[in-house]
Amino acid sequence: MITFFTMIILFVPIGIMVDLSEKVDKMIENQAGTAAILQYYVDFTFYFANLLFPIFLFLSIIWFTSKLANNTEVIAILSSGISFWRFLRPYLIGASIIAIFSFVMGMFIVPDASEGYNDFRIKYLKAGHDKHRETNNIFNQINDNEIVYVSSFTPSTQTGFNFTLEHFEGTELKHKITAGNIRWVKADSTFRLASYEKRIIGKNGDIVETKRRHDTLFNFNLDDLTPVSYVAETKNLFELNEFIEKERKKGSPNVSRYLVVKYKRWSLPVSAFILTLIAVAVSSMKRRGGMGVNLALGISLAFIFIFFDKVFAILAEQSDFSPLLAVALPNIIFAFIAFFLLRNAKR
Repeated sequence: MITFFTMIILFVPIGIMVDLSEKVDKMIENQAGTAAILQYYVDFTFYFANLLFPIFLFLSIIWFTSKLANNTEVIAILSSGISFWRFLRPYLIGASIIAIFSFVMGMFIVPDASEGYNDFRIKYLKAGHDKHRETNNIFNQINDNEIVYVSSFTPSTQTGFNFTLEHFEGTELKHKITAGNIRWVKADSTFRLASYEKRIIGKNGDIVETKRRHDTLFNFNLDDLTPVSYVAETKNLFELNEFIEKERKKGSPNVSRYLVVKYKRWSLPVSAFILTLIAVAVSSMKRRGGMGVNLALGISLAFIFIFFDKVFAILAEQSDFSPLLAVALPNIIFAFIAFFLLRNAKR
């Protein structure tokens, strides 16, 4: 446990210094305030630590256990009659404590940090770039009866172009609103539509209303039409479940991405146990190359795990591949690896 938290205390400041050295010019150029920068690095600490938590756990166990193995202490423990499973018990208790800590962090603390971290990056480090949003050909079902479309959306001016709103009752279209553009007027708290046209569908003919400019209210927010790509990361456990259900009802194409975020939060504590077993199995044997060989082998396995995790996550986000299976497969594969490594270590 001490090794784990020491690694976090050592590596996070290094990460902050590297990040600051790369981005200080952008911060000065975009006039980021001191308070905003300090808050950014508080958020960065939680975000960065949570992101690299599996690596820190894995390396701390390898480091600690390799020292025991090199001092022939593992052999002495097992030779005294203590079983390998009894030898594993303190590791599993430690992994349980860290898994609970990680679960609480990931579900309730990191989402707020993620929001602050990403908002700062967009405002001060990527100013003028909207790659974090889908801004073209946006369809969105805002409730059970209404569908909205804009051909493009500019977040900085809160303006959507070629706006269409269709109102259905059941499968029957009742009225349709079109406009050249729609803009949120903050001073009046209204939506302003240019080249406005409303067509009410009637059995004996349509009623058409047109205006050059029309101010009105809608029960949606323009930002909600194009949520930021990291929106799921900013929701806590309960908010995320509610948000995913809402997006599923809307028919959002990004539901798989949001489900990957949700399942990853649940899989992280499971990963803690699997990585703990692999790390102990790899480092409990005394090798001719010493701790360096154990670290090299452990780091290789850790990066293979991260590779599988990223590949399956992207596969789920970009295709019809099951998000649950995509998140679970790396753990399942490495659970088998842990089983075989442990069986070999016991010998």
